[in-house]
Amino acid sequence: MIRARHHGGLVVLLLATALLYVWNLGASGWANAFYSAAAQAGSQSWTALLFGSSDAANAITVDKTPAALWVTGLSARLFGVNPWSILLPQAVAGVAAVAVLYVAVRRVSGPWAGLFAGAVLALTPAAALMFRFNNPDALLVLSLVVAAYLTQRSLDRDAAWWWLPLAGVAVGVGFLAKMLQAFLVLPALAVVFLIAADAPLRARIVRLSAAVGALVVSAGWYLLLVALWPADARPYIGGSQHNSIVELALGYNGLGRLTGDETGGLGNLNQEAGWARLFGGEMGTYIAWLIPAAVIAIIAGLVITRRAPRTDLTRAALLLWGGWLAVTAVVFSFANGILHAYYSVALAPAVGAGLAIGTTLLWRHRADIRAATTLSGMIAITAVLAYILLQRDSQWLPWLRISIAVLAIACALLLLVIGRLPGQVGVVVGVLALAAALAGPLAFSLATVAAPHSGAIPSVGPSNGRGGPPGGLFDAPRPGAELTAALSQAGDQYTWAAAAVGSSNAAGYQLATGLPVMAVGGFNGTDPAPTLEQFQSYVAQRRIHWFVRSEMPGFMFGNRSGSDAAEQIQRWVSANFTSRVIDGVTVYDLSRGFTAAA
Repeated sequence: MIRARHHGGLVVLLLATALLYVWNLGASGWANAFYSAAAQAGSQSWTALLFGSSDAANAITVDKTPAALWVTGLSARLFGVNPWSILLPQAVAGVAAVAVLYVAVRRVSGPWAGLFAGAVLALTPAAALMFRFNNPDALLVLSLVVAAYLTQRSLDRDAAWWWLPLAGVAVGVGFLAKMLQAFLVLPALAVVFLIAADAPLRARIVRLSAAVGALVVSAGWYLLLVALWPADARPYIGGSQHNSIVELALGYNGLGRLTGDETGGLGNLNQEAGWARLFGGEMGTYIAWLIPAAVIAIIAGLVITRRAPRTDLTRAALLLWGGWLAVTAVVFSFANGILHAYYSVALAPAVGAGLAIGTTLLWRHRADIRAATTLSGMIAITAVLAYILLQRDSQWLPWLRISIAVLAIACALLLLVIGRLPGQVGVVVGVLALAAALAGPLAFSLATVAAPHSGAIPSVGPSNGRGGPPGGLFDAPRPGAELTAALSQAGDQYTWAAAAVGSSNAAGYQLATGLPVMAVGGFNGTDPAPTLEQFQSYVAQRRIHWFVRSEMPGFMFGNRSGSDAAEQIQRWVSANFTSRVIDGVTVYDLSRGFTAAA
């Protein structure tokens, strides 16, 4: 009966998560058109799918390794190019991540703790945003949760040797989704295995070495493939200044994210770097709700298990998820490069697991006044934080923060004497305390789900609109019928129906026409692809029909790093071709010849 109840709880959790992540999913349209256009390209060209090209004619790639695009591109091939085929894979990844987290936590703390951890992950606003959006973060998070679960499995006395190498493969998949961000979990996974695996030290070192080898192979094969592929037979590597996948991995998407030294990047638009960034105005409502409680729970759990054997699985899990949380939180807090608030979804599994495991230990020791006081303090701190976060949008459900505060105060007082309460009464108090803790993130997640999201920087909460300012870098244009018809005219006679500066600009026209549109300069308009000479050659060969005048994404914020090739091209086109205005957009017909000497 108890097992059936637990299985029923898991079914309810997964069904509720699925409903949360797919409800009205198509309302976001193309969501991040930058990645949607690449998925469209991958559905038309196997080369574009392999390299993650922005267009089917393979001018330039997106500025990430393309594992997430392999999934959405294949989905678009199977089910057609539409918002559902592109967005649904992320929702599936979210449900899978919740399921794997449940299994991982259940192994050390039981099914109720697993359900709690899964619910925390599912209801984190950053998760409700990113598992409904076509950024690579969904695949990244799923890969890392799988890696953590496999690492936990590798700690058992009778564990097969291949569990830890499989964890290395999972991290490698995360690398192919979002490059070096996947490696933030490695210190926790490696240290926990070396400390807690039930095997002799030599065997632990050998298995860890095998896992490192599996990680190198699973992450590095693609870098090697791209590096060895003739440059003139593949698209330019977007995000790099020298057409190099290694430069992209180690620079723009690697150390540059920490130092801010990202040639061609825009710098960190979030100015809140420091220890309080995760709680600040940019990131707070995405992830902060339960972080203090999770930290307290993890520390308390480590104190409770301090005398356990070296191989104790509960303490090992606390160290694993706590290490994941600590390293990722520190990096996110102090990074000086590009860092968007939605990246914080990578913290959600560690918050859920650490909170569930630690709280379960405290609950089992609730007769001890120290454990009871800790539980009381956790719910009080969580309620105060929820009040602060909800107050930032003071016109939205003002009664909610008051209700959470009242309920939390009552629960905090009762938790102080939880050891003296009758069993059923104590359970009710515990359930009410969980309700008070989850009410804030639940409400924010529901508000997030209720709103459509588009652009490069989507946001959570009830005041969400479109992600970022209209046009340019942050959102793709939506051309009118007349402009779409003009760009589509004789499109099959050209390699590229049009060209526009910046990948998001090009994506809007490509998705509207279904034809390849060259993203001049890549994502920020700061990549040297194509050069002015190459662009002039394409025009002379009649390979590009239209040029659409666009805002210069790389210079919108005064950032002049990277190549100015896109700026040169736009000036050259303006000086040598006659402009037309269609649906309010300035375009140039490159097939009609020059109006002045080139």
